[in-house]
Amino acid sequence: MAGGEHGDLEALAERYGVRAEALPALRVLLDRLAADEHAPTAVSGRDAALDRHLADSLSGLEIGAVREARTGADVGSGAGLPGLALAATLPALEISLVESQQRKCAYIEGVAAAMGLQNVRVVCERAESWREGLESNELVVARALAAQPVVIEYAAPLLAVGGHLVEWRGRRDPDEEAQAARAAVELGLRPVEVREVVPFPEARSRHLHVFEKIAPTPARFPRREGVAARRPLGR
Repeated sequence: MAGGEHGDLEALAERYGVRAEALPALRVLLDRLAADEHAPTAVSGRDAALDRHLADSLSGLEIGAVREARTGADVGSGAGLPGLALAATLPALEISLVESQQRKCAYIEGVAAAMGLQNVRVVCERAESWREGLESNELVVARALAAQPVVIEYAAPLLAVGGHLVEWRGRRDPDEEAQAARAAVELGLRPVEVREVVPFPEARSRHLHVFEKIAPTPARFPRREGVAARRPLGR
């Protein structure tokens, strides 16, 4: 169907090279984000959900490491973003959506089932406690999760050497980025790229931060639950 809400979604899919077969699942995701009163998000309304959730998530497709990964984890998945959107558009990607809150886990499981996704599993644990995921992922994604050094510490132990962390952030902060770069060295990562993205016309100061894992993460990581946030690395 052309025009209206479907036309907007189709234009977004065309922009990011999304295959037509993914559109039904993306429509379900958009419907749930826009209208489900149980959705764990403050964004309401179809236009806002299309821009601030779906388009923002799909901007990750601009990064080659995202498009090429075969195993991945979405850390602190929240309402299932960007993981559900990436799973719908990248059928070869087996992705684990890691979320510690039971209510959000139940929501993500319901939406994934409604989308008909076979390449998603929900891991209802904190990232630091997910032992099965250690060194098992080519890709870790995180969107608006925590301070950058903290996100890096969550992600590094979950990545295989050669894998990538892609982190969605807003306005750049040179001091925080410098601290994150120091933390990355300690964790076996290196900064690769910071790419500015404009997923929708009104978007301002949105960036994708890319890190590559170049060495094994020391055995003392992950630290106990909550330590990364209380005592972030790189200071």
